[in-house]
Amino acid sequence: MSGSDVPVSVLTLVRGRADRLRHLLHGLARQTARPRELVIAWMQPEQAPDLPDPGCPVRHLHVPGEPMPLAAARNRAAEAATGDLLVFLDVDCIPSPTLVAAYADAARAERGLFLGEVLYLPPDAIAGSIDPATLDRLGRVHPARPPVPEAGLRREADAEQLWGLSFALPTAAWRAVGGMDETYVGYGGEETDLAARLAESGLPTFWVADARAYHQHHPVHVPPLQHFSAILANAARFHARHGRWCMTYWLDQFRAAGLIAWDETAPAIRLLRHPDADEIAAALRPDALFS
Repeated sequence: MSGSDVPVSVLTLVRGRADRLRHLLHGLARQTARPRELVIAWMQPEQAPDLPDPGCPVRHLHVPGEPMPLAAARNRAAEAATGDLLVFLDVDCIPSPTLVAAYADAARAERGLFLGEVLYLPPDAIAGSIDPATLDRLGRVHPARPPVPEAGLRREADAEQLWGLSFALPTAAWRAVGGMDETYVGYGGEETDLAARLAESGLPTFWVADARAYHQHHPVHVPPLQHFSAILANAARFHARHGRWCMTYWLDQFRAAGLIAWDETAPAIRLLRHPDADEIAAALRPDALFS
């Protein structure tokens, strides 16, 4: 395994999910191009024990906060990174062997925000093996995502296709817009806000071939009623800054459930009622791949 001539820092955030992190580390150890480092932002007091060697130096940070300080943890990890290219990889994601090399090749060819394909794995897909051929066979593309190019890069007009599972950008571009906005609290909105600000700065967005990752299954709520209040607050914050709504798919679902009065032309969300405990429990779908 050789290192890339583009210095790459891989960044991930962790609270719990030590088994998922171990699979991510095993995936990094198989990379065709070695990253300069892995930076782990721990959103918990203790690091997980007995972590496997990812084939590169590992830097550990502790980022406290409740609810999970997602924006702050990404910012602290990026501040600690020493690479010229930041690759953000969700702890639930296993990188394919060519992920780091593909993002590095993209950064060599263009200056941009780079998006990689994510395949969603069914329950019990990881049974003692993370063989990429098996994961390719079992993984499913999210129905709302466009196909990635067969080779190289394809320009994407909508920067808000950014989802936080797997993306990369130059460290200088991240710093130029100030990273993520830490006033987004709890779940939702901070990634879309980052994408919007990057687009406003003139940074183009590209889909990247061969930067595939595999999302390890976990139960999801459809819709995510457990994050109801945070989604409303963060959607309102995004609207106040950008003059349009984000997370509209979930807002549509909340409206259909009779929880809010809202449409995409509305200046504000009108709360009708909060979901009750039974509704939140009923929204949990253990076998659903997508939220």
